[in-house]
Amino acid sequence: MSIHIARSIHRAHWDGPQTAHRNLSILEDVTISQPSAPPRLTRADGSPLRILVVDDEASLTDLLSMALRYEGWDVRSANGGQDALTKAREFHPDAMVLDVMMPDLDGLQVLSRLRQNNDDTPVLFLTAKDSVEDRVTGLTAGGDDYVTKPFSLEEVVARLRGLIRRSQISVSEAGDSRIVVGDLVLDEESYEVTRAGRSIELTATEFELLRFLMRNPRRVLSKAQILDRVWSYDFGGKSSVVEIYISYLRKKIDVGEQPMIHTVRGVGYVIKPTA
Repeated sequence: MSIHIARSIHRAHWDGPQTAHRNLSILEDVTISQPSAPPRLTRADGSPLRILVVDDEASLTDLLSMALRYEGWDVRSANGGQDALTKAREFHPDAMVLDVMMPDLDGLQVLSRLRQNNDDTPVLFLTAKDSVEDRVTGLTAGGDDYVTKPFSLEEVVARLRGLIRRSQISVSEAGDSRIVVGDLVLDEESYEVTRAGRSIELTATEFELLRFLMRNPRRVLSKAQILDRVWSYDFGGKSSVVEIYISYLRKKIDVGEQPMIHTVRGVGYVIKPTA
């Protein structure tokens, strides 16, 4: 991705819509080259991934949409919270880039309504707030990742690719798509999880966290290992997000059953079959 575009994103944030509009006009004449572009991600049937970009600044959605289309993805945009809910129902996106601060419905309200309707679309939050507390708030609301403004297009694309890879159906090298630990079964191909025959609904991030635990049964995994594998970055050195998502899993996996997910104090977490 051209560095000129990444810098234009910064100017679009700091200098306001008028300057962003001028930057967008300049970018129309820029050739974007990706000499070492990673493999394109598509849907399982080979069709383009669908991405919904939501921000009340049209200049920003235009720039983001342009960058994501260079990934070969089908991109739509929404200019506010209500518009995002409408577009999500119509477009059925595979992932969403969602601004937190919007005048009608903010990003957290949009996400809450999506999750209430059992919509588990992976969400990458955009926000000007950079504190750990704000990031944790977004993730505990059901978001999957978080980027603060100003940002580079490369970072947004990279984080989206990571989100999409974590939420995609994949088959293990052994040819068996199931991972079994005791009476807990995770199917990587159908994206289904059951315990003692009971179906369990998980978000993309919860699924990836459980998969990492189940691929390492009886092995204690540190918070740093989990952050690196599931979130692919150290989250500013803060590990509270791991505790939050472990608690989510316990409520879904261990409810009414003998616990399988255990805390090893001062070390990390382990999953093991019940006796």
